[in-house]
Amino acid sequence: QVQLVESGGGLAQPGGSLRLSCAASGRIFSIYVMGWYRQALGKERELVATITNGNSTNYADSVKGRFAISRDYAKNTVYLQMNSLKPEDTDVYYCKANSISGVKFYDYWGQGTQVTVSS
Repeated sequence: QVQLVESGGGLAQPGGSLRLSCAASGRIFSIYVMGWYRQALGKERELVATITNGNSTNYADSVKGRFAISRDYAKNTVYLQMNSLKPEDTDVYYCKANSISGVKFYDYWGQGTQVTVSS
């Protein structure tokens, strides 16, 4: 089992910045990818950014150049630095960990943190 706890959401003005954190605990050695996803009410959850154990990153086109994902292995924490925020970035943001145990793959999700971009 992997537990994920997000923090850092809140209210920001357009053009502002926020940094989300996701602390992992439990079977962290089994994690091979971590990422951030977001979901608006009534819409499907969509990928924002992912980072592998080798620090390869992937971003949604809508956030490229504005958001940056990083990982602190000593703290078992993944971050999402969000700059130049837009109102359309308003969503609930979820942290996800992909893990493997033997030949089985598991997905774990955090509880979500609200990000609101508004003047």
